[in-house]
Amino acid sequence: MSYVTIDQRNVDQEHICCAFSDKKCAESYELKKQWLKSEFEKGLVFRRLHERAKVFIEYGPAEKAWMPVTAPNYFLLGCFWVSGKYKGKGHGKALLQDAIADAKKQGKDGLVTVVGTKKYHFMSDTKWLLKQGFIQCDTTPAGFSLLYLGFHDEASVPYFNEMAKVGESPEKEGYVVYYTNRCPYTEYHVRESLAETAKKRQLNIRVVKLETMEQAQTAPTPATIFSLFYNGKFITTDISVCMDSKFDKIVSKYH
Repeated sequence: MSYVTIDQRNVDQEHICCAFSDKKCAESYELKKQWLKSEFEKGLVFRRLHERAKVFIEYGPAEKAWMPVTAPNYFLLGCFWVSGKYKGKGHGKALLQDAIADAKKQGKDGLVTVVGTKKYHFMSDTKWLLKQGFIQCDTTPAGFSLLYLGFHDEASVPYFNEMAKVGESPEKEGYVVYYTNRCPYTEYHVRESLAETAKKRQLNIRVVKLETMEQAQTAPTPATIFSLFYNGKFITTDISVCMDSKFDKIVSKYH
């Protein structure tokens, strides 16, 4: 099977994998495309399987990434996903090798990515990446891990920025959500699903939308797609917590 690179020339015509068939997330889907367009100008690469499938990788210069990570002259992997019937067929390795080859061609020192110390929703598979040669180089008290794949011994070791390293939200009372348009599900579920869930429970949930790279790089969470905190403590990266049917079950584990 072949792969296609999505860029300024074809992003309006091509699908971007997630939520392409979810009509209620149509606006969120377009917001993700708008985000991609702005990031393509900064060197972001979006590459996917040439099928109507959720098989893709995002990466770009770490200095321009929407995550609180310092990794000069690295490519930072964003979303990296192989789903459903396409698992176990070598797509992950193929996409990763493309990123490695591109990084070496551009004279980068390596690749870096944010994962959960254990598997977190909407984040890459930690165990799989470690098997591919990535090494853990930093962690946070909230359970996030920074993995890197250096190309030579002189490469600097990446690390989490100060706010993320603390592992807590500066908002110490009640619920607070941090999110970006890096994902085509977030805008709808935060603005619609979570709003209804909060209203039903008479909860005041503060929503913080990270709208610039600078805001994301100083965020209290490395999971800038979506993170929920309660009384300053990290709860989950799982966007489904926004839904009425999932909220109580997920947050009850942390009370």
